[in-house]
Amino acid sequence: MEFGVGSVVEGKVTGITKFGAFVALPEGRSGLVHISEIAYSYVNDVKDHLKEGQQVKVKVIGIDENGRINLSIKKAMDPPPRPAGQGRPMGRPAGQSGGGFRGKSAPAEPATFEDRLKQFMASSDSKLSELRQAERRNSRRGGRK
Repeated sequence: MEFGVGSVVEGKVTGITKFGAFVALPEGRSGLVHISEIAYSYVNDVKDHLKEGQQVKVKVIGIDENGRINLSIKKAMDPPPRPAGQGRPMGRPAGQSGGGFRGKSAPAEPATFEDRLKQFMASSDSKLSELRQAERRNSRRGGRK
């Protein structure tokens, strides 16, 4: 059985370290599941999630030039459902607000990086203009120079 990047295979945990777990694969090969690839949640201690001898389903996410195999347990399974209340409200397209309090509408959230950058630049220019006007007023009144 030849496997490459993207393959999902069964393996057996053979060793646990503070940075991950080694997994025995078919054909006498082995690979490493880094601590960041064990679960979708934060993993403080690998031993809280895996035990030596445990059978696991892993996805091959990389093979380096030395033949070392990088594995992922979390990418071999479906991601957990998102908790309610996170993300964009359902039923509204991105960039549209749902109105606001007492008829005032909230400003629409910029959809792209370019839109956000334009909004930032406009805000920055406005603030700089206000600061310059304040400096001019202070200099006319005999303020500090």
